[in-house]
Amino acid sequence: MKKTHNLKNTTEIILESISDGVFTVDLDWKITSFNRSAEDITGISREEAIGRHCWDVFRSNMCEGGCTLKKTMTENRAFISSVTHIINKDMKRIPINVSTSVLRDDNGNILGGVETFRDHSLVEELRKELTARFHIGDMVSQSPIMQKIFNILPLIAESESSVLIQGDTGTGKELMARAIHNASPRSNRPFIAINCGALPDTLLESELFGYKAGAFTNALKDKEGYFASAKGGTIFLDEIGETSQAFQVSLLRVLEEKSFKPLGSSNMVKSDVRIITATNRNLADMVKKGKFRQDLFYRINIVQIHLPQLRQRMEDLPLLIDYFICRLNRIQGKNVEGIDIKALERLMSHPFPGNIRELQNIIEHAFVLCSKGKITLNHLPSPFSSHSSPFSVDDTPPPQNNFNYFESIADCASDCLDRQDRLISSDIVESAQRNLIINALQKNNYNRKKAAMELGIHKSTLFRKINKLGISLPTGFDGRSSDKL
Repeated sequence: MKKTHNLKNTTEIILESISDGVFTVDLDWKITSFNRSAEDITGISREEAIGRHCWDVFRSNMCEGGCTLKKTMTENRAFISSVTHIINKDMKRIPINVSTSVLRDDNGNILGGVETFRDHSLVEELRKELTARFHIGDMVSQSPIMQKIFNILPLIAESESSVLIQGDTGTGKELMARAIHNASPRSNRPFIAINCGALPDTLLESELFGYKAGAFTNALKDKEGYFASAKGGTIFLDEIGETSQAFQVSLLRVLEEKSFKPLGSSNMVKSDVRIITATNRNLADMVKKGKFRQDLFYRINIVQIHLPQLRQRMEDLPLLIDYFICRLNRIQGKNVEGIDIKALERLMSHPFPGNIRELQNIIEHAFVLCSKGKITLNHLPSPFSSHSSPFSVDDTPPPQNNFNYFESIADCASDCLDRQDRLISSDIVESAQRNLIINALQKNNYNRKKAAMELGIHKSTLFRKINKLGISLPTGFDGRSSDKL
């Protein structure tokens, strides 16, 4: 009896000492024990809690449906790390992480259930801080290039100046335009996006400016154009470089006179919209060649934003992948936990000619094959699957001067928490670096100078990394002899 008594006392001391809240319930869902941390987190004393139904004490969103503790007692098995929130005594919402298990006596009879919970308020505050730093609208980035854009975006949004967004297909030009609109004084007014390259001139003008009945065949009644319906809002003209010079004249008139004329009308209509344009072409070069009006270029190019290619901001890859996984989990009701190291390494070796849109398509493909757990090589589309190697000598290497994105991942990863507060492993960085170096050396017949030039680093830096990463060079190919430099 004395031994049992001492064991009971020791258990109570442990429960009172740990930082996690712990409580137990009987088969009627009434609280039978409530430790000190449970008191601290909820603000409710054990005297108040014991004997009451657990849902009356915690007032959690989980109580309304999908109670983990109920599921544990029904299915007779434990559940770990469910995320929910409770309402404390001061009516403050507290995010918590929950684990549950069945409570049994010495004979294995079920007495009720036990739940441990941890206050995640600090984690949530950190997550919000990181979100503010790395998120602008639906755009996420921690790269220095994008951070510079994020820093000046509020100033751009506040102004009424025309904005020209330049960047390759798939870099997120429309997302940037939406972010500018949503951060501007016009945010409560319409945002209308038009792909100028997808419409012929006549249809483009009728869509933007509207028309009067009888303006052309089948124009049976007046139609309001986007410039009228977006009054007070923003019109985003994507692929502006694809338009004809005739249309460019009409657009220039709107920008200069702040008014437009519907097709078939003799009257000008006042325009109160902000114009944001975008292109994947070099408009300055088109102006020199006479393919784009110089006066319109000056009008739309008051503020210019250049969005980098994904391969110029590869330190964002883990962040973007986690963003797409969270988004698809929410949309599809799945529980994909992330991406494993080998799959992430494989993606980091890819040059992504399709930029962020290509990455999004890859993750969506993986979601078709992966319902839970982590995305692996087998879930990725060809040529990323485990049956193909990304490091063959025929593969396109990352562009020059981009090798150091692997260096920055190690620095940035410590700032980036995903949904389970995981950190990007440094093993990924070293493995990716090692494979890139080996690939570059093989392609250049182990000429260290040429390999370094391809990787965008100095040859002495390359030699240090060869030593650090333990890369073995074939006999007779040290890469330093004069005939190899």
